[in-house]
Amino acid sequence: MTALTLKDLPPKLLRSLRAAAKHDRRSLTQEVIHLLDLALRDRVERPARPAHDVESQLAAWRKLAGKWQSEVDPSVEGERLMAARTPGRKVEL
Repeated sequence: MTALTLKDLPPKLLRSLRAAAKHDRRSLTQEVIHLLDLALRDRVERPARPAHDVESQLAAWRKLAGKWQSEVDPSVEGERLMAARTPGRKVEL
């Protein structure tokens, strides 16, 4: 069987892997193989689609356009939406 060496594994991740292995009564190697198998099986079984399907996204937005209904005044609704936004990350221009 082929061997694989993992380097620079973050300590927190290693602790989590060890805890999962202990919980599942597997060796650390068996747990890593099991988790990789689950992750890759899920990726393989999902149908492939382009990362940026612009046309379908645009069609979805157009379908939704004009359908928003609220009992709140639009200016109040806008203020609430803006107040709920997170500041995001800082960007230097």
